[in-house]
Amino acid sequence: MVVVMQVGATEAQIEAVIDQLNENGFDVHRSSGTQQTVLGAIGVQPDFDIRHIRLLEGVGDVHRVTEPFKFASRAWKKENSIISVGDADIGGEEVTVMAGPCAVESEDQIERTAAHVAACGVTILRGGAFKPRSSPYSFQGLGLPGLELMREAANRHGLSVITEVMDVAHIDSILPLTDIVQVGARNMQNYTLLKGLGKIRKPVLLKRGLMATIQEWLMSAEYIMAEGNQDIILCERGIRTFETYTRNTLDLSAVPVVRDKSHLPIIVDPSHGTGIRDKVIPMARAAVAAGADGLLIETHPDPEHALSDGPQSLYFDQFEELMRQISLIAEAIGRSVGKLQAT
Repeated sequence: MVVVMQVGATEAQIEAVIDQLNENGFDVHRSSGTQQTVLGAIGVQPDFDIRHIRLLEGVGDVHRVTEPFKFASRAWKKENSIISVGDADIGGEEVTVMAGPCAVESEDQIERTAAHVAACGVTILRGGAFKPRSSPYSFQGLGLPGLELMREAANRHGLSVITEVMDVAHIDSILPLTDIVQVGARNMQNYTLLKGLGKIRKPVLLKRGLMATIQEWLMSAEYIMAEGNQDIILCERGIRTFETYTRNTLDLSAVPVVRDKSHLPIIVDPSHGTGIRDKVIPMARAAVAAGADGLLIETHPDPEHALSDGPQSLYFDQFEELMRQISLIAEAIGRSVGKLQAT
């Protein structure tokens, strides 16, 4: 259930409500806004009469949360969550673009990419150091040395870093080198990993699983949030259907659905969503028009020779065009995108 305290409720009144909830078997999580405190009571108590709480001093309202996800729900937090990372406020007025190669391959490759995306108005550099591949014989990434190269390139160009973690054992080693930790689609239901990421104090980008429903996706976010980390960014990256003309089916209807059900920011990955270079820009436009808070885009200085996902990676001139086009879409709906400097 969610307990909304009155504006101006005293600390003693809030503590009395928490004590009463604890005595009735609930775990209580507190969220304090600028004017009101909201208490989330977690526990299965179907016969509990919420009037016992509603009558306590300082309580404004009490209601049960019918959704299985509690902390990710709009009932827990009415206003949109905004997650600040470097110069980006993800979930705010500006549409945040995270761009870079699928995988870090060399110092020259990541340096050239970082310089270009920064000139295009991007604030967050993406790139994989550890790559989950369908084939054990495919390029698996450079590992920690690759992430160090990306961190150095990002620092030179004033960018933040997002990279994927694949194992609980990798968390401690990547944290000093990244600003956002990404959970890939294959790990969306790796609950041990999700619990581990719930204990860190850096934002987590959670990709939707290949065959996951929206509720299952939000429940995975709940695993992280229940451990204490509230800074979750959801990423729609396409789901597996019977369609064969694209790599996946990009479910843009997930954007308005998530925005209705949850306060968490949601971004879209049209690169993985389509898997085809010439489909990325149209779907990026559509994602911004649908209300996405950001985009995750793959771009590479030489896609034809990329070691990972070259066919879906944009050439640099295509990436510039993407930034120009989504800026127009964003402006039309009252938002903005980082300023393009490249020519």
